[in-house]
Amino acid sequence: MTFPYVIDGQVGFLLRRAHQRHVSLFTTCIKDGLTPTQFAALAKLSEIGCASQNSLGRQTAMDVATIKGVVHRLRRRGLIDKHGIPGDRRKVEIALTPLGVQVLDQCTVGALEANRLTLEPLDTHGQEVLLRLLAAIG
Repeated sequence: MTFPYVIDGQVGFLLRRAHQRHVSLFTTCIKDGLTPTQFAALAKLSEIGCASQNSLGRQTAMDVATIKGVVHRLRRRGLIDKHGIPGDRRKVEIALTPLGVQVLDQCTVGALEANRLTLEPLDTHGQEVLLRLLAAIG
């Protein structure tokens, strides 16, 4: 006997729908054309200063291929730059450029609005519970 698998009640499906909604809201709120992953990389660099590409990927929960593409696109736009570490020619760190700081500052209000709109269907308690549960799962 097989048991029905109702996709509408599955965690992966529900998380994907919520993610799609958030990305849609993010895209509407951010007028600069940054993707959520690009914004995350800029925000993390603003928080921590310089980082290797590998470290930045780990700290933003991006796999190697994703962070490589994100870094490439952000460098092409002049929002981040790579520079060598004195004393170790093999290591390279990534940092925000002045333009990157400016774009991040301009986009942060929109990113916060996208977060607010994503959580808007929930009351304050529901928002707190959801964020706590998502952190526990992740």
